Amino acid sequence: MLTEERYQLITDIVNERNAVTVVELAQLLGTSESTIRRDLNVLDEMGRIKKVYGGATSVSRPVGMLEDNVSDREHLMYEEKTEIARYCAGLINDNDFIYIDAGTTTSRLIDFIENDRATYVTNGITHARKLIQKGLNAYILGGKIKPLTEAVVGAEGIAHLKGLNFSKAFMGTNGIDIKSGFTTPDIDEARIKEAAVRTSYMAFVLADHTKFRRVFSVTFAQLRQCCIITDKTPDNRFINATVIKEVMK
Repeated sequence: MLTEERYQLITDIVNERNAVTVVELAQLLGTSESTIRRDLNVLDEMGRIKKVYGGATSVSRPVGMLEDNVSDREHLMYEEKTEIARYCAGLINDNDFIYIDAGTTTSRLIDFIENDRATYVTNGITHARKLIQKGLNAYILGGKIKPLTEAVVGAEGIAHLKGLNFSKAFMGTNGIDIKSGFTTPDIDEARIKEAAVRTSYMAFVLADHTKFRRVFSVTFAQLRQCCIITDKTPDNRFINATVIKEVMK
């Protein structure tokens, strides 16, 4: 059995059962427990399963309403987020009407923007400040401010999006799943994201590989609605579900 084939079988078994032991996997796959342990270490690093003592659990179960604040997330996967952001900045053309979603990777995107002939709209407080500091033509949505993510949310922000027709939207996400699509823990923030994707000709989700196979409480878009810009794809099934650009090999 090829290694990648074994990886896929292990992932499928873990997701089907939610939790499985090393002994059970060894018996099911007809291989040694030491091989299974090595495989679980690799799959855990890839974000496809969660390695626990004596076995593994699924990472594709809903994780509730928990969400880290911006400062906690800012330095996670720094190199990966930087390369994703750098690539996306190169997608911006003259006269584009751009939406930039709140989030740490989308904030990093602004660091690499050089096009001052495009117009930018954001719901991120720090994003708006960075845009005007660079002298770019920028607008911010009005509405309620969510302190945890420093994002504008609520009905007023959604109303502001109506009638706007973005050429490109650069979106953040907390989770990416084959069945659940792009998800986030907060209902209000999900509705803003949903409206932005709906009003954009092209929507790009900026997400490092740790976001895959994670599900949060609210879906804001299905996979087919957005292109994914990532450092690497941990599961080939996502490649068959939407357009994916890997910026690190």
